[in-house]
Amino acid sequence: CNEARSLHSMIPISDTTGGAAFALKLHPRAKKNAITGVVGDALKLAVTAPPIEGRANAACVEFFANLFVVPRSSITIASGETSRRKVILVAGLSADEVRRKLEASTGGTVSVL
Repeated sequence: CNEARSLHSMIPISDTTGGAAFALKLHPRAKKNAITGVVGDALKLAVTAPPIEGRANAACVEFFANLFVVPRSSITIASGETSRRKVILVAGLSADEVRRKLEASTGGTVSVL
């Protein structure tokens, strides 16, 4: 499957004053909520929720809150609220911590810079 091969790409994660930030490509109305790969410099996340009334965004925030073990209020969509391409900000975690948790959750198949 091409998706699995694309998982070995790298995504940059940067430390900002508000926390760690990374680019995301959101795929709404998927079969399950999961990180499915990398598109360019963005992590690709599939969510079951439709892109209606912010439901896909809410599912995205919930997914990362659970993954990083932080309150939902610590996950912010810094840009791209109405787009599939977003920038996610994780308050209270460094880029290194986000990097480790992403790599651990994907079994090391997603490499992050």
